[in-house]
Amino acid sequence: MKSFERLVLAYLKNITGPLLDPLQFAYRANSSICQWITSFLTDRQQLVKLGKFMSNSRTTSTGTPQGCVLSPLLFSLYTNDCTSTDPSVKLLKFADDTTVIGLNQDSDESAYRQEVEQLAAWCSLNNLELNMLKTVQIVDFRRNTPALPPLTIMNSTVSTVESFRFLGTTISQDLKWDTHIDSIVKKAQQRLYFLRTPGVKFNH
Repeated sequence: MKSFERLVLAYLKNITGPLLDPLQFAYRANSSICQWITSFLTDRQQLVKLGKFMSNSRTTSTGTPQGCVLSPLLFSLYTNDCTSTDPSVKLLKFADDTTVIGLNQDSDESAYRQEVEQLAAWCSLNNLELNMLKTVQIVDFRRNTPALPPLTIMNSTVSTVESFRFLGTTISQDLKWDTHIDSIVKKAQQRLYFLRTPGVKFNH
């Protein structure tokens, strides 16, 4: 019976997820789990160690512990209700990286730009700050791309690039593999250089 309930629950969550209020406690974890997570994230001691030197410890209650096994899961749970509302726009999340992919037809970017605005508003509402130094956009892959107005987030203009790395893969504006292959070859050459350098010792 319990297995059947889990199957039904998973199905219901899948079809009702966008309709549920994320603050509705009846559909969330019980209070003891929430209290445990709060205790885990609150008043953490952090310090910096460089060789034999160690800094003074500081107390922090923001973010999640770097390198902690639970951190990616907790962040995914926190951002679970950050979803796209337009079928032509996909919101892809991996750990703390978020990518907005819009299928624009006839140079109409209204849905894509609206989703970007909603993402920025969601982050502001949930006390998350977008790193504009790492935020870029790559414009569509057609040969004749018309001039488009700049994309802005929180009064900051998003840089337009010809290629960017997405989960280890370099995606170029023309959707060719040349840029990705070149980056792999360059990385392999750097590794081979260390192997060929005499006197270099490797830790086992």
